[in-house]
Amino acid sequence: MAFDPATLTYDANGLIPCITQDERTGDVLMFAWMNAESLAVTLDTARMTYWSRSRQALWVKGETSGHVQKLRDLRLDCDRDCLLALVWQDGPACHTHRQTCFYTAIRDGAEVELIKPLG
Repeated sequence: MAFDPATLTYDANGLIPCITQDERTGDVLMFAWMNAESLAVTLDTARMTYWSRSRQALWVKGETSGHVQKLRDLRLDCDRDCLLALVWQDGPACHTHRQTCFYTAIRDGAEVELIKPLG
């Protein structure tokens, strides 16, 4: 069956959440938004392309930092309203220079930094 992006459930702004996971380690790297255009570009180029809500523009991960994400597999959840991208991550995924954006935990009512910046 051919994939039709129109069958996905986008929010009122035409966006769908995308969780990005490292295919090698299984670590959740980041969360970002996609729209139909960024999804099409990602599928066409195999480079993760998101929609930046703050800039109102496409955002190719690693375009300025060099820390690109290469798409290995794209999965849909059962409600077709969330995406899971399995990627090959080159360098840190987070703009803070950490491997993942999820580097802070809440433990016993306090924030705990789990991962230090690389380099």
